[in-house]
Amino acid sequence: DPEWLRAQRRDPGARALVLGDAGVRSSGSALEYVPLDDVVEQARRMDDLVLLGVDAHGPLYAVDEDPPPHGVRAPLVGAGGMRGEPAPEAAERLGVRSAAQVLSQAEGGLVAYATGLLNWHRATRFCGVCGGATTSGEGGTSRTCDVCGTGHHPRTDPVVIMLVADEQGDRVLLGRQSAWPARRYSTLAGFVSPGESLEEAVAREVLEEVGVLVGVPEYHSSQPWPFPCSLMLGFVVPYRSGDIGGTDDELQDARWFSRDEVREAALDDSWDHPPEGDGLLLPPRSAIARRLIESWVER
Repeated sequence: DPEWLRAQRRDPGARALVLGDAGVRSSGSALEYVPLDDVVEQARRMDDLVLLGVDAHGPLYAVDEDPPPHGVRAPLVGAGGMRGEPAPEAAERLGVRSAAQVLSQAEGGLVAYATGLLNWHRATRFCGVCGGATTSGEGGTSRTCDVCGTGHHPRTDPVVIMLVADEQGDRVLLGRQSAWPARRYSTLAGFVSPGESLEEAVAREVLEEVGVLVGVPEYHSSQPWPFPCSLMLGFVVPYRSGDIGGTDDELQDARWFSRDEVREAALDDSWDHPPEGDGLLLPPRSAIARRLIESWVER
């Protein structure tokens, strides 16, 4: 309803979350809700405002403070603060990973929603059909090509993330990428291919990454990851046979860890500044990978 959308913009209680390359504007570890009138100039046009919803305080918008110039490939919103370490000139910005760890579940979800929508807007400035410029509409939930009229809507890419456990329940198979801090290991993960079921994706990704065969996966939980538009679907899957190998160059190493090793590692939660020592380090507690691992430990 265009008239309803215009009324929300005129609401004196309208507020905005301001996001950019370094993360979301904050006051310490709390989100900063800015009066909409104070930031509306940062949107190129009023139509570039993204309506996140309406709560007891009024309408809430998301504003991109670093909109990319015409013809320049857009970086991802919040990517500069993904590890919770914003650039010095953006010290008042809360990195996306930090946001997930220090905010409430509701506010963390709000940041993920806003980040995902703004990343989609940055990536969809031009039509994938004819190349024409697109214009935001429906409160920021769609874009329409100015030339051919094709409508574009936000997408979500499914990703399976799985914890491989041996049949006795004594060990789990974890892998690591070379870019991670030393001793950091996590669960396996990968995108679902077109025409593939989630169960097939789990089996294929495990085989490609570590070269082993697995049984029927058990669904655990999900988590959105807006870089740029993923939905992580978590599973625990039983190991069946095979030696660690695989053909995926993304993994630097993969190995089995005992329940005692994992239980000890679960006592720590320092992703960016790991403690000294030679023990296993796990993902932060805000990550679904950590939830999968801790759920297995507690069984």
